[in-house]
Amino acid sequence: MNDYAETTIRVRYAETDQMGVVYHGNFFTWFEVGRVELCRHLGFEYKQMESEDDSYIVVAEARCRYKQPARFDDVLVIRTRVTQSHRRTMRFGYEISNQLTGELIATGETTHVICDRRGRPKSLPEKYRRYFPPTAHHSPARAAGKSSHS
Repeated sequence: MNDYAETTIRVRYAETDQMGVVYHGNFFTWFEVGRVELCRHLGFEYKQMESEDDSYIVVAEARCRYKQPARFDDVLVIRTRVTQSHRRTMRFGYEISNQLTGELIATGETTHVICDRRGRPKSLPEKYRRYFPPTAHHSPARAAGKSSHS
C-alpha cells in the first residue's frame, strides 16, 4: 500500500474568481477532501472516528504554497500523506497537480490536534495509531515516480 492517498476533483465554475482562477481558499477545502480520502485509503472512515471514538482531528495550523493557477474544468489530483504523528498531534502534507499536464499547482501542510467533541485535547485512540505511523514519509510525487518542485 502506498504511503499516500490520491483522489481527483474537477474545478467547478463557482470555485473560480473574476479572473477565472481558482479562489485560494478552495485549496483548504481540497486538503480536507484529501484527508478524508486518506483515511479511507488507510482502511477506516473518518466519520467513524468521530462518532464511535469521540476523536476529532482539529486543524491547528494550515499553509498553502501556490505554484500555478488552476482554472474552471481542470481536473486536479490531490495527493495526501501523513508526515508526522504523535499521541495528540499529527501533520498532513498535500500536493495538488493538474491531471492533464502533470504540473504542480500547489503544496500544503496542516497540523492537527486530536480532540474530543468538547474541543479538549486527547490522545489518539490506540486502534488508530497503526494508521498514523510516527515516522516521516517521502513526498508522494516522488513515490509516484514524478519530480516535485519546491
